[in-house]
Amino acid sequence: MFCLYAFNGELMCFVHVLLNAVDMKSKGKEVTIVIEGAAVKLIGELEKESCPFHGPYMKAKEAGLISGACKACSAKLGATEAVETAGLPLLDDMMGHPSMAAYADKGYTIITF
Repeated sequence: MFCLYAFNGELMCFVHVLLNAVDMKSKGKEVTIVIEGAAVKLIGELEKESCPFHGPYMKAKEAGLISGACKACSAKLGATEAVETAGLPLLDDMMGHPSMAAYADKGYTIITF
């Protein structure tokens, strides 16, 4: 079981999170993505069909591989509306941020990007 924490707000970095999650799932691994930090700003862009990485994003999203996005970072970076419009949960179980410990307690190996 793997939990991919995406902090980096660069689109080229984030696409590797998506590609790895889809690949892991296709190979029978349990995987989830948590969108944190500057990466929350990418959601609005990835939702657009004109985005070159819309396809991999939608594949991961439709497969249920995205747990959600950080509530605090979304608020601070002006991405809350985009996250909500995308239908992604806002995660806030650790002082407004998603808790790595909660995923570790469930048996996930955490990988950060």
